[in-house]
Order: sequence, then structure tokens, then C-alpha cells
Amino acid sequence: MKNTRAIWMLAVSCLLGVLVVFMVGSQVSQPAIASTKVVVASADLELGSKLNPQVLSIIEWPRGSAPAGTFADLKDVQGRIVKTSLTRGEAILSNKLAPVGSAGGLSAVIANGKRAMTVRVNDVVGVAGFALPGNYVDILVNARQDKEKGGDAKSITKTVLEHVLVLAVAQEAGRDDTKPKLVNAVTLELSPAEAEKIDLARNIGTLSLVLRNQIDKTPVTTVGAREGQLFGEQVVIQAAPVKAPVQVVRQAASRPVVALAKQDCVEVIHGGERRLSCF
Repeated sequence: MKNTRAIWMLAVSCLLGVLVVFMVGSQVSQPAIASTKVVVASADLELGSKLNPQVLSIIEWPRGSAPAGTFADLKDVQGRIVKTSLTRGEAILSNKLAPVGSAGGLSAVIANGKRAMTVRVNDVVGVAGFALPGNYVDILVNARQDKEKGGDAKSITKTVLEHVLVLAVAQEAGRDDTKPKLVNAVTLELSPAEAEKIDLARNIGTLSLVLRNQIDKTPVTTVGAREGQLFGEQVVIQAAPVKAPVQVVRQAASRPVVALAKQDCVEVIHGGERRLSCF
């Protein structure tokens, strides 16, 4: 009896062993998943950093899921500048790199046709430190308006620019930090015309920043706020007078008037009939 039980246990063990070998063999015999080499960051990289072999590595990436714009060789990205922050293990993509030949630092992340301009702020003007790199702000100016006839110059606050990108606060351009920072300067990305307007505005008045929603790009046109409005006075904005259209009336050419020569007439009565004869 004992021998029979031992034989059954040995047979079951052999069967399980064969089953395990078969399963392992079937897994090994499956074709390998196609992969491709992808260059990734081996450390956290800040905006404006220069790429080198010490901060890069190559990993195998499933071919079908590799994002567009990847690189397979470290030489392809050697010396390139990143224009956005990257985290460890993130793939290096072409749209996250500045053009070839760009120098490092903030200048590499300025968009084509734009300029970087720094304006002084305080803890209030800087939106209590919440205007961080990557945010968008509106810019207001408070200045004295030209005095009217018989009156004094009055203060006015007006929005001069909308949806302006903050490139850096103080000397920091990283966009990963979400904690407010009290700084004394903010660097903005502006077009040449906008830079001229801001330079004029900060010389004739005081600038303020207004933080806006990241995805709100709707322009808003305002007439500005004046002193009288704060105290309930009704401010009338006079529109420029509209000139009445000039009507051009064409006169028809006058016909020449033919002067009739003066004539002498005589009434002749003949047989009860009257007739006027002129000569």
C-alpha cells in the first residue's frame, strides 16, 4: 500500500515537472518584441541646460510606442540646449531642443522674433510672487494723463499689454517650481514693439502685473480706470467727431440762351378777324 502511494506521488511529480518544462519552453520560443534605441535624460535637466554624455543615456524602447522626434545616438544631441525642463528617464525630443548652434542660458529659449526684457517689481506688483516662469500676465500702467482745459492732470490706469509670457523671475528660469517667490525683477518675453511700449510706460508711470489663466487668450479692450470713477463720478468718454461725407454735386451744363431781337407788332382787323403781324 505504501509502495503504491509512493509510486503515485512520483508519477504526479514527474507530470508536474514535464508541464513546467513545457511552459518555460513555450515562453522562450516566443519571438522577441521589436525595440529601438532612444536617448533619454539620465538626470533632471533645467531649462537652458546643455546636453552632454554625463546627463544622457540610451535605453531600449518598444518600436511601436516610441514618440516622434527621438534620437538613437548620443552624437546627435551632443551640445544641444534644452528649451524646457526635463526629468530623469524622459526621452529627448527634437521639439524640446533649441536650434543647432544656440548658446546656453535664457537666450536659447526666447522664441523667434521675440525679445527678453526685465522690469523691476515688488511683492505686490509681482502678484505676491505667484508670477512664475511659464506663467502669463497682463501689464498695467498707472500714469498722469495730460490736463484738460481749465483742469488739472488726472491719474489713469490702463492695460497696455496682454498675455505676456514670464521667462524668468530674478535669476531663475526653471518652470517646475510652483511655490511663490518674492523677487525684485521679472523677465518678460516681448516683441520689439511691445518692448518699446513697456519701456515708455515704466518711464512715465508705474507698472503692475496681473496674473491670468494659462489657456485664456481672449483679448479684452478697456478704456482704463480714472480717478472720478473711484468716487462715483460719471466719466464720459468723448468719441472723435465724425466728419459728414462731402457730397459732390455735378451740375448739368447750362444751355446757351439765344436772345431774341426786339420786334414791332401791329394788330390787323380784316373781315371781323384779328391778326397780329410782327416785323
